[in-house]
Amino acid sequence: MTMEAFLISAMAVTVGEIGDKTQLLALLLAARFKKPAPIILGILVATLANHALAGWLGHFIAGAIPAHWLRIALGISFLGIAAWTLKPDDMDDAGLGDSRYGVFMLTCITFFLAEIGDKTQLATVALAARFQDLLPVVAGTTLGMLIADVPAVFLGKTASPHFPFKLVRWIAASVFAILGLLVLSGLQLPF
Repeated sequence: MTMEAFLISAMAVTVGEIGDKTQLLALLLAARFKKPAPIILGILVATLANHALAGWLGHFIAGAIPAHWLRIALGISFLGIAAWTLKPDDMDDAGLGDSRYGVFMLTCITFFLAEIGDKTQLATVALAARFQDLLPVVAGTTLGMLIADVPAVFLGKTASPHFPFKLVRWIAASVFAILGLLVLSGLQLPF
C-alpha cells in the first residue's frame, strides 16, 4: 500500500497542479527574479510544510470517522476536486515586489499561503485519509508539486502561452473523478 499511496498521490497532484495558481506563481516568480535555485527550494520547503499539515489532518480524520462515512466523504471530495480542477486559476503579480527577505523566503511564504485551501492541499487531506499512510502521501504530493512547478520555473512565461492548460485541466479532472468513483464504489485501485 505504501508504493500505491506514493504513486497515486504523485500522479494526482502532478496533473491537478497543471494550470493551478501555484504553477502560475512559479512562472511569475521565475519571470520576475530569474533565480531558479531559491525559487525551487522555496517551493519544496513550502510544499513539504503545507502538505505535511494537510496529510496529518487527513490521517486524523481517517481515525475519527467511521470507514463507511469516510469512504463516502472521500469519494465526494475527489468528485468536488475534479469539478474545481476545471476552473482555471488566474493570478497577477500584484504584491510580488522585491522582498527584503530574499527570493527564497518570498517563495516559501507565497507558496505556503497560496496552497492553503487549494485543491492540491485538499487532495492531500483526502489522499492521506484514503491511504492512512502519511509519509508516502506527503512525499508523493510534494513530488507531484515539484514535477509540475519546477519546469514552470525554468520555462518562465515564454512557453506558458503555448501550453495546453485546458486539455491538461480536463485530464486532471478526469483523474480526480475516476478516483472519486472508485472510492465511492468501494473498488480497490488497480495498481
